[in-house]
Amino acid sequence: MWVTLLFSSATVFASTKPMTSFNEVGKASFYASSMKRTRTASGALYHPQLKTAAHRSLPFGTRLKVTHLKNGKSVVVVVNDRGPFVKGRVIDLSQAAFRSLAQLSEGVVRVKIEVLTASPSVDVKKDSHENTKK
Repeated sequence: MWVTLLFSSATVFASTKPMTSFNEVGKASFYASSMKRTRTASGALYHPQLKTAAHRSLPFGTRLKVTHLKNGKSVVVVVNDRGPFVKGRVIDLSQAAFRSLAQLSEGVVRVKIEVLTASPSVDVKKDSHENTKK
């Protein structure tokens, strides 16, 4: 699998070293359709078809593997927003990322989050796009 990140008007300083021992288990939800094309906390526009996520504390640009604990399906996402702001949830996923794990009708699922690549400093001024190919 390889990931291509395209940034317009962006400065990216990303580490390729895996972050050791960060694992988190909890509930994941997805962004509402009404969030389409709104700005995320990183400054990027939210695109439901891209595999992105919101996390409360991990740096923007961090690549995560999110695994559905019930069915074993997983997806790789990039953190570009802050949240979730609902008690008991640990991550908000884009609709494309959530669909890789479960049907949208499930709404909330239990997941395990693992950091693949930490990004200590990402300054995304405008729109960011991620294309993931397997």
